[in-house]
Amino acid sequence: MNVVRISDLDDPRLAPYRALKKTNETARRGLFIAEGDKLVERLLGSGLAVHSVLLSEPFVESFADKIPADVPTLVIADDAVEQLVGFNFHRGVLACGVRPQPQRLEELATSDQSLLVVCPDVQDPENLGAIIRLAAAFPTAGLLLGPHCADPFSRRVQRVSMGNVYRLPIAVASDVPAALRDLRERHQMPSWATVLDADAEEFAPQARPARLAIVFGSEGHGLAREVIAACDRRVTIAMPPGVDSLNVAVAAGIFLYELTRTHPE
Repeated sequence: MNVVRISDLDDPRLAPYRALKKTNETARRGLFIAEGDKLVERLLGSGLAVHSVLLSEPFVESFADKIPADVPTLVIADDAVEQLVGFNFHRGVLACGVRPQPQRLEELATSDQSLLVVCPDVQDPENLGAIIRLAAAFPTAGLLLGPHCADPFSRRVQRVSMGNVYRLPIAVASDVPAALRDLRERHQMPSWATVLDADAEEFAPQARPARLAIVFGSEGHGLAREVIAACDRRVTIAMPPGVDSLNVAVAAGIFLYELTRTHPE
């Protein structure tokens, strides 16, 4: 293990871990931070490039043999971690990963999996993290995000996704309606817009096509009109009158469970 003990918190090798709540320096540098032993273990086993691992002194013995020899292991005093990261942190294990390049839409469209998850504007990190976890739990080709979605490698999304963001193929589209039209016309993958609308079709998973993009809206406003217009069908989960809409992550769990256990037409 390549251990480097550091006593000076101004050491430039610690820069990615500094003041995590106050700076977006890691994103600007093409990096991200994983927190806690479980996430760091999953990152180390994911195949993504790891810039470094940071351990507080009490965790060196228990965690050292899990870190590849070519990954720098930075060690600082236990009482210095909070000062470095900017908040009370008890887990003693962090890692700095290198952000992967987003997948191309064509790579997701030509996957062996027949179901693609599309989130044009999911801005809440907890919801996006839960959807990533669902998209990994059920067989999907991956996730297509719009330009204003939460950062899939933010610390909160990583935690809620339980590290599944490290393995799930993710693409980003600057124009989601155009991407949906491309999926239909070039890749024979129609799309269903999930909506809360009495005029929409009641969700019937047994009617799913052989290849499908399932589209989930934002927390406050659902799907934009131009996104709905680019989809082939509008589907809804029937609920009693007066009941509020489901949280988007809860709805995604219902749709994905039913769609992945149903044989396509």
